[in-house]
Amino acid sequence: MPKHAQIQRLGKDAEVPAALYGARASRLAKLRALGLPVPLAYAVSVPTVQGIAAGHIPDLAQLLAHFGERGILSVRSSPVEREWGGPETLLNIGLNDNIHANLRHRLGDEAANALYCRFVQDYSIHVARLDGEAFDGLSDEACGRAESLQAALAIYESEMDERFPQDPVVQLGHVLRSMARAWEGTTARILRQARGAPSDAGLGLIVQRMAIGLGAGESGAGLVQFVKPSTGETAVRGRYLPKGQGRDAMLAGRVASYITSDKRGVSLEDVNPGALADLRKYGEIARMGCHDALRFEFTIESGKVWLLDAAPAARSPRAAVQIAVDLAGDGAISRKSALLRVEPRNLQQLLHPQIDPEAPADVFAKGLAASPGAASGRIVFSATAAQASAAREEPSILVRHETTPEDIRGMHSANGVLTERGGMTSHAAVIARGLGLPCVVGASGIRLNFRNKTLTTADGKVFSEGDVITVDGTNGVAMIGEVGMVRPDLDGAFATLMDWAHEFCDIDIRANADTPSDARMARVFGATGIGLCRTEHMFFQEDRLTVMREMIFADEVADRRAALDRLLPMQRSDFTELFEIMQGMPVCIRLFDPPLHEFLPHSREAMQELAEAMDLPVSQVIARAEDLAEFNPMLGMRGVRLGIVMPEIYEMQARAIFEATVKGSQSGEPVVPEIMIPLVSASREVELVKARLDAVASEVQIETGVKFTYRLGAMVETPRAALRAGELAANSAFLSFGTNDLTQMTYGLSRDDAGRFMSAYVNLEVFPEDPFHTLDVDGVGELLLLASERGRAANPDVVLSVCGEHGGDPASIGFCRDAGFDYVSCSPFRVPIAYLAAAQSAVEGTNKKTEDLVVT
Repeated sequence: MPKHAQIQRLGKDAEVPAALYGARASRLAKLRALGLPVPLAYAVSVPTVQGIAAGHIPDLAQLLAHFGERGILSVRSSPVEREWGGPETLLNIGLNDNIHANLRHRLGDEAANALYCRFVQDYSIHVARLDGEAFDGLSDEACGRAESLQAALAIYESEMDERFPQDPVVQLGHVLRSMARAWEGTTARILRQARGAPSDAGLGLIVQRMAIGLGAGESGAGLVQFVKPSTGETAVRGRYLPKGQGRDAMLAGRVASYITSDKRGVSLEDVNPGALADLRKYGEIARMGCHDALRFEFTIESGKVWLLDAAPAARSPRAAVQIAVDLAGDGAISRKSALLRVEPRNLQQLLHPQIDPEAPADVFAKGLAASPGAASGRIVFSATAAQASAAREEPSILVRHETTPEDIRGMHSANGVLTERGGMTSHAAVIARGLGLPCVVGASGIRLNFRNKTLTTADGKVFSEGDVITVDGTNGVAMIGEVGMVRPDLDGAFATLMDWAHEFCDIDIRANADTPSDARMARVFGATGIGLCRTEHMFFQEDRLTVMREMIFADEVADRRAALDRLLPMQRSDFTELFEIMQGMPVCIRLFDPPLHEFLPHSREAMQELAEAMDLPVSQVIARAEDLAEFNPMLGMRGVRLGIVMPEIYEMQARAIFEATVKGSQSGEPVVPEIMIPLVSASREVELVKARLDAVASEVQIETGVKFTYRLGAMVETPRAALRAGELAANSAFLSFGTNDLTQMTYGLSRDDAGRFMSAYVNLEVFPEDPFHTLDVDGVGELLLLASERGRAANPDVVLSVCGEHGGDPASIGFCRDAGFDYVSCSPFRVPIAYLAAAQSAVEGTNKKTEDLVVT
């Protein structure tokens, strides 16, 4: 590796890597290399800054000699990654009594006094660490008076018991050491680690000649960018302050000018159109040369434009997509690089309505951002009320302690969901993501009273059913009243980016779809099939739920079969429609999974209603509910266990699937359904179910005279199933990993209750991330890898996939792709996120070999 200087001049031929000098220094060096008017600047390397913090000051007299005797300087922080932040810029370093006297002749007393007074205050507060309240009487307006300057100097001398330093070398040394030590401070370390910085994050510093922003001609300072922050469309945005410095134009209370002509007030374009023309020209040069849309901090000095700093232009997630696509379209970056410019998770803000960042909002509750998007509506406390509200065409927000399968109809009818309890993989979160429904869970600060139909906040505000609220599932908050929103946009740049993602994605992306509307949305987003159809969700419609409950209350097998025979045509119709919508694409149908008690009411009032509807004594309803109750129902009579003990349930579902297969194959290419057995732990379970399904398939083929095939697979949700994957694969065409339950059982955590302590565990670094949100590659991931190895050793053709919520998590998708899985499956609204994450993983893997991306 070449040896780099401790202090490097930013020039045309200088090598200024961001890893050594920081991102800001690297970018400024590029601007100078492009011939743009950046004042003379030197970058202090990260190791040198670390040395300065320890008291090892380099030869600053030699550095200052490059700027001349009367040079006035600024020092800016330059962290290795811009997002990490850093100490504030300090201006006007080098000012002393002699230079002040010279500036009085050149700029006039008021301007010279203001510069010196401001520097004394900034130096005292940020370098000498004096209390800022000592200077409260010295406003910006007052600083131009000679007595204010003398007062500032006197305060410093009184507090420090020494004269304000006059030697620029001393001033610069103290500034550099103060900024270096501030970076090493506890508060700064905590703040940057919250932004994702490592504990040993490096800071460089930039020493730059000041363009003062004062002079005889038009002078001032401002910030400008050439894209609209909300959309990324070409537009000039910013502010300019005549006779200003640094970021003065953006400070509250300053009467700043607009950049372009504006009927609301004076603009830079009005007073100096040439300067704006220069800024536009420099912006385009920088855009193409630095491969990004930038925001400039600039100074105008007697009509000449100077660029002091540049950073990526402010942008929303929607704007980030537009900017990346435009850059690729103009040849500034490759399509691969454009894909890497967009954070996959941020796509969700393009797929759903979002809170307008400029709209006023009054937050009354905070929880977990379980399902993205925003919605306003009237509070309802039951699924029935949500359905009634939908019938009146009134938007509603369903508010519950936590949702259960009984609430699914209400969730379909509601516009948003707010729950007091639950985590990222709770029932409400999973279903809401599948429906594309804004959802906030775990809002523990609220108290619900269903008898009085009220919601009480932590500070005592009371909301009643019918009051309007807004839920923001993107940020995990609930707000009072109706809040302004930005509507989704799936055309234009988004569509282009997704086309590129599909081109580079090398793993199939399927969707979890339980309803025809889910399947249609999956097709819209380009899913290659359905990776998980949860059949139990089909039984919660009013007419089906009644028959389902009759089956549960049946004491004899014959009576259960009679009830199931009434459900058969309903299931057959469901599957036929799914096959028609997917048009020959694979459809993986999971057999019945939940415990039967989920289909029974839980309250005494609801049990009374059920008893009346079924013409049964309420005691019989209560007795059956108690009979089905389990200490831990998620580990009890559910999934394949229910299918083996009550085989008539799976037989009915198999017949419905096969009859739909026959019907679906009549209008096009043959349908080959995939049938998945849930909660498998032993190979014998697969053998028993397979034997029954084969028998049903034979019966349907004989009855219809139509031959067909199907693929049988096991859902790997238990650690034992992962460990015995080789045995399962022997009788399975595919193994699909249900990582929600697999994570739950591997950790011994309830996914519905983990939200109560998960944030503390992550903050204390017990877990690096919530394992229900991002796949635990060390624990659960090792089980996946082991199962993959053993499964393919026993059956080289076995198809491997992930169909839990991790299938839509970008980090988890990268793991699945690297592990050689065939596909991931996620809720329809996460399909675009999955495509982009998989494409990025593929591009980054290719890039390691070809290094063909533009590096910025």
